[in-house]
Amino acid sequence: MATPAPDDVTAAQQIAAQLAQRDGLSLFSFWPDRLRHSALILLVAGLVLAALAVFGELPAARAVAAFVCIVCAALVPWRLHNSDIITSEALASDPVQAPAVSAILTGLPDPTVLLDRAGRVIHLNPAAAQLAPALRTNEPAQFALRSPEIVTALREAIATAEPRRVTFLDHGPVDRWMELIVTPVAVPTAFGGRDYCMLMTFHDQTPLRRVEEMRADFVANASHELRTPLAALSGFIDTLQGPARDDPKARERFLGIMHAQATRMARLIDDLLSLSRVELSAHVRPSTQIDLLPLIRQVVDGLEVLATERQVKIETELPEQPAIVAGDREELLRLLENLIENALKYGASGGRVIVTLATVAAADAVPEIQVRVRDFGPGIAPEHLPRLTERFYRVDVGDSRAQGGTGLGLALVKHILNRHGGRLLIESVPQHGATFTAAFPQAKSAT
Repeated sequence: MATPAPDDVTAAQQIAAQLAQRDGLSLFSFWPDRLRHSALILLVAGLVLAALAVFGELPAARAVAAFVCIVCAALVPWRLHNSDIITSEALASDPVQAPAVSAILTGLPDPTVLLDRAGRVIHLNPAAAQLAPALRTNEPAQFALRSPEIVTALREAIATAEPRRVTFLDHGPVDRWMELIVTPVAVPTAFGGRDYCMLMTFHDQTPLRRVEEMRADFVANASHELRTPLAALSGFIDTLQGPARDDPKARERFLGIMHAQATRMARLIDDLLSLSRVELSAHVRPSTQIDLLPLIRQVVDGLEVLATERQVKIETELPEQPAIVAGDREELLRLLENLIENALKYGASGGRVIVTLATVAAADAVPEIQVRVRDFGPGIAPEHLPRLTERFYRVDVGDSRAQGGTGLGLALVKHILNRHGGRLLIESVPQHGATFTAAFPQAKSAT
């Protein structure tokens, strides 16, 4: 077989290159870069091998085998590049890494953290960052949340893929009771499988705990206040049925004490019922037009007997014009009775009580009607002022019981004012008396 001259081979290669360059722009212009380059290489190699086979320099079988090897060598880099593109696109389309997930978590009001199966932080919202400043993205959450309850719940949720709920005490600047819910969330993977992420949600249980503690304290205090007069009544009844059966002096003295204890218990029950009624209707603002002037005069007249017993003079400073508020008559009477009666009982050493009614402009320039009750007694220490409206709170327990107080008067006043949209102001200086001010928004029709 004739051997082609070297010049012929060189000319064939140049022609193939020119054809590849000319045709590549039209035939392969829409192909990917790496694939287009591979196709040009294969075209040139095919032409060269075909020329060698035609001129007898290379057997046809070997030429085909060599061409197959060149095809594989040319396509492998493109395939690897294509795999890299698919992998990067799959990672970019991971639903857990999507910006929408981060935006949703950021909008949640409760502290929320999203973890991967290994416990590393994927997303956390600002509330979670404020709750646990040590939390960092792509770091294990267990390093930042060192509470044993949290770590145990998280490990169990990861191991079992089942929700876990735990309550723990967060020791910070202010102790808070928190509830943690760990919820496994199934998410699709890039290759059609399924994996789990851990959604940690924290809920502040402190308000509920405080309400529960207040309820327990209320039940305990109410039971104690009722048990004391009941024990006294039971003891005196046993005495009258036994040793003092035929003793007229003892009987008269015991009956007086029993009457006082029964009155105290009845008043306590009455205050509890009144407080319950006010709380039930706390969301309903009264709309009846009430003039406070006749109510104040009625309460002052009704307490003249108590004032005489305590040797206290009640002075009133009332305007001539009506003072109209939107309110409930019975509740307003109860409020005025409690304020003036407290002044008579606990400020009796001052010898007088001043009741003032005035219309003033509040901070927002809205007129309000203020009823001030001032006594000139021993006053109240500053540390007791914030707690005076708590149920059953007393500055002096012994003195309060001796005066017949139930510990619910100012709590009832506060709740009545809240229902009427008003506020209670308490001012006191030790040894200079105290002033209790009930402020009501003036009725619009009156304005």
